[in-house]
Amino acid sequence: MKLAWLRSLETSHHDCVWACTWLPATDKSSGLLLTGSLDETVKLWNPDDLSLVRTNTGHCLGVVSVAAHPSGKIAASASMDSFVRVFDVESNNTIATLEAPPSEVWQMQFDPRGTTLAVAGGSSASVKLWDTAEWKLIAALSIPRPEGSKPSDKGNNKKFVLSVAWSPSGRQLACGSMDGSISVFDVQRAKFLHHLEGHTMPVRSLAYSPLDPRVLVSGSDDERIHMYDAEGKTLCSSMSGHSSWVLSVDVSPDGAAIASGSSDRTVKLWDPKMRAAVQTMTNHTDQVWGVKFEGGARGSLLASVSDDKSISLYNYS
Repeated sequence: MKLAWLRSLETSHHDCVWACTWLPATDKSSGLLLTGSLDETVKLWNPDDLSLVRTNTGHCLGVVSVAAHPSGKIAASASMDSFVRVFDVESNNTIATLEAPPSEVWQMQFDPRGTTLAVAGGSSASVKLWDTAEWKLIAALSIPRPEGSKPSDKGNNKKFVLSVAWSPSGRQLACGSMDGSISVFDVQRAKFLHHLEGHTMPVRSLAYSPLDPRVLVSGSDDERIHMYDAEGKTLCSSMSGHSSWVLSVDVSPDGAAIASGSSDRTVKLWDPKMRAAVQTMTNHTDQVWGVKFEGGARGSLLASVSDDKSISLYNYS
């Protein structure tokens, strides 16, 4: 397994780029890269040459997260302005505006079938689930207090929810918190299942293996990447190699590799079987907020975005 650098775009946005994801191909368009920036815009890019396809405006503060609907026709952007904007990719028309109190909109992800949008609820210590047919709030999955804590404890702030990931089946949802814990829910029953322990600092990113629904990967400010059996509640491996916070993780389409982005300015490729990093990319000059694999007709691409305002693309093989 290896990454081969393909191309970079130095000033893709006017400010730090905090989020990226891939829009699946549609009958009208090949797959596009979607990025969100503190410059308040969301941009769509053609990965073949990193040419700009469209710039979407609509937020009045920085964009912290972007999500792509499985259909490739709808996307969502979350901003520090306390709104999630759902828009038509082709026309940029707003489909829905989902409101949330300040500091209650962080990472978000559509479920694999596209029927639900999960939004990590920040200081509300919950994950909000929105129905994508009518854009109504259908559930708020609350993170339970740790055992032994009293209601009077001011421990709720520590359950500030930063990250969220759906299992490949869409049956389970994992969310990472400021205190280092990961909570797993049965979505259909809206039931908390268990915590996954091991991190000692905020869990900023989560990703399930696309091939094995039990495997959940996490990245944390404790500089470590963990691989869990999310159903068996066990920590399978803990990998270290970054010299600062791990801000983003993703699992390759073949399930054989993990990519990570860090505030140490590097992108790393990991072999879970070796429990070690096998490659380090140093294209970026500032912290790397997002890494995301795309598995399509082109083969597998990896995108990374950074505070240095740039986008980098790599071929994964």
